[in-house]
Amino acid sequence: MTITTSPTRLGRAAWCWALFQGGRDPFVILVTIYVFVPYLVTSVIADPVHGQALVAGGAKYAGWIVALTAPLLGAVVDRMGPRKPWLAATVALMAPLMAALWWAKPGGVGLGVGTIIAMLAALSVFFAYTETLHNALLLPAAGMRRAGSASGLALAFGNFVSVAMLAFVLWGFALPGQVAWGFVPAAPLFGLDVATHQQDRIVPVLAALALVLGTLPLMAFVPDVGSNGVRLGAAIRLGLADLKALVLEARGHRDALVYLGARMLFTDGLTGILIFTGVYAAGAMGWHTLELLAYGMILCVFAVSGGLLAGWLDQTIGPKRALTAEICGVVASQLLSLGNTKSLLFYQPFETLTHAPIWSGPMFRTAPELGLLACGMLGAVTVTAAYASSRTMLTRVVPAHKVGIFFGLFVIAGTATMWLGPLLVQVATATTGSQRAGLLPISGLLVAGLIVLQLVRGDLRVQDPVDDGVSIA
Repeated sequence: MTITTSPTRLGRAAWCWALFQGGRDPFVILVTIYVFVPYLVTSVIADPVHGQALVAGGAKYAGWIVALTAPLLGAVVDRMGPRKPWLAATVALMAPLMAALWWAKPGGVGLGVGTIIAMLAALSVFFAYTETLHNALLLPAAGMRRAGSASGLALAFGNFVSVAMLAFVLWGFALPGQVAWGFVPAAPLFGLDVATHQQDRIVPVLAALALVLGTLPLMAFVPDVGSNGVRLGAAIRLGLADLKALVLEARGHRDALVYLGARMLFTDGLTGILIFTGVYAAGAMGWHTLELLAYGMILCVFAVSGGLLAGWLDQTIGPKRALTAEICGVVASQLLSLGNTKSLLFYQPFETLTHAPIWSGPMFRTAPELGLLACGMLGAVTVTAAYASSRTMLTRVVPAHKVGIFFGLFVIAGTATMWLGPLLVQVATATTGSQRAGLLPISGLLVAGLIVLQLVRGDLRVQDPVDDGVSIA
């Protein structure tokens, strides 16, 4: 494999690599968070509490599978060489499975609830595999020197395409018939039937189409790694040995290992926020496609500012303090959200019959709805910032010559317990019979991770070389 080390700008391969993320990320935004899963919970299962428990159960099993297999997949692929055949096979399984969610119909017809939950769990596993394989193609696509630029471009594409698709679904399927605006179609596009929720069921089909379109340029123009001539059985044995060596090489670096332990906890909480944001909004406020699409668009826009905020905080106060502040912000947004329903406004009684709507727009007309929207904005900023600062934090607690080793463990720490949050939510929701109480364990995981984070020593800011001759980058 030849890796370009000094390109003047991103080439076609890097752009095509980044485009794949633009095609992949709408699955998370449209299907998992804001449209399809909330529709599943409120209209197919028709019981937000039971639905939340079922979604959490599916996510739990997906987390177990990813934790057991994703790190090994990365190690096996490294040993064998080529990445693109594995990625193509994963997309070939994922796209038709995603499109088949069209038959998740309300009223007990079409796919059964258990089948839908199993399909969503399988899609979550495949999505994690695409992340592993896509990341493994970064250096062949962009080279060492431009890897950071390509990575940032991929995140930008992911956000841009997701927001564009949210806007399209809002304009083409949710707003028609709801508003008399000249630029909005009079009826849903393609003759979709709102009564049978086709506007919700079309979303996984669109996400599948985006995934395929994003994959084609990568397959055509991104160079692959050459074969090492290692067969699958040997690659599995060698991959297991590589993972063992990775863990052994990390011994003796106390702060790095403590930090990775903290990340295992708070990342589970951050993931839980993403999984259940739309489900809680749909159940607590009774929001449907129109409101959830607008909610998702607004939160995606605020999430962009979270990345910018993290960079400024990391440089100003250091990533440990930045991450501490960001996690505190996530916990605050979560607890405020749980105290904000149609009958409560931040844990204060709110009688909807005695309070007129604040404005006459098509959505977000009452104080509780606007309150939940504000909580979501705070959560979008702080969750995104926490994800960004968590990467920076790792570079401050490891020796420069072992950054690669610890980023391998960083990935493993992000997947090893991703089942824990959904498991706790499943148990808490089933035990209490409450969406709100069922989501409290998410805040518990965030607080636990925050406490362990404080055991990492030092202020961890980049030191001026003039002061001590050392710069940690």
